[in-house]
Amino acid sequence: MRLAVAFCLLASPALSDVSNALDKHILPAYGKLAEATQMLADVAQADCTPSAVIPAYHTAYDAWIAASHIQVGPIEDQGLAIALAFWPDPKDRTAKALARLTSAQDPVVDDASAFVEVSAAAQGFTALERVLFDPQPNRDYACRLTRAITVGLANKAVALNTAWPEFAALMRLAGADGNTRFQSPEETQRTLYTALSTGLEFLHDQRLGRPLGSYDRPRPTRAEARRSDRSLRHIQLSLAALEDLAVTMTDGDLTQTRAAFAEARARAAELNDPALAGVANPAKRIRVEALQRTVRDIQNAINSEIGTPLGITAGFNSLDGD
Repeated sequence: MRLAVAFCLLASPALSDVSNALDKHILPAYGKLAEATQMLADVAQADCTPSAVIPAYHTAYDAWIAASHIQVGPIEDQGLAIALAFWPDPKDRTAKALARLTSAQDPVVDDASAFVEVSAAAQGFTALERVLFDPQPNRDYACRLTRAITVGLANKAVALNTAWPEFAALMRLAGADGNTRFQSPEETQRTLYTALSTGLEFLHDQRLGRPLGSYDRPRPTRAEARRSDRSLRHIQLSLAALEDLAVTMTDGDLTQTRAAFAEARARAAELNDPALAGVANPAKRIRVEALQRTVRDIQNAINSEIGTPLGITAGFNSLDGD
């Protein structure tokens, strides 16, 4: 992700509502993630077969996508983002890490405290998808691996959810004596705005851009979570989560922003292509490209309706099609 951001704080009154975003968006998202991953781990402990685990996998993965754009705070402090979902993965490290464990039938999968030390590529949702949806050479070991990954996901999510209230208090008390993390309210506003902007950039460049590739060389196999037919769902969940963040973080007029999000949701719904395989079909590819352009429209709208009133100007060099 290539990001060039320049912030300028002006004298205009701030419209950001940090507490509202925390209470209605961020804290609930991480709470749901902890709940859903714990349920996933419980299901896998009772029955680790793919048919039993897959429904809980989808629910938990949904919860992660709804929270994944909040990359500040505990997830950054604990360095857990790639251990929750190792994607993009251009060198296919997930497959290699899982193959090493499986070929050796490494007993590390039976020790939760030791499993956190294995490659991050073998720990998160992307690894779990491989175990559940790809043919496995050793079903017994795959079962143990499923349990290890799901317990690890639950432990990580619970740790994040436990840490968020304290971090949220620092955001609410920005500028207070002794608060070295946020020395002014403007810092918290920048934090929320950056989460929104970079979330849209990730959607544009990675979730849409990677499978699109180029016209002469589309890359459908690079779509996120394609094995479980979740590629389009991740785009739709991201749009919903990012719009919710935009709405909760400001009390300003979001007419353009809401319209752009509505257009993007409509375009996504029309694709009817769960794994984005249609990027290799010229007729279907046009629709995916149109959706990507609409994400750029959302970015422009939030710059105008949220960034400018907050006195924040941001320049992005990866939404220009380079």
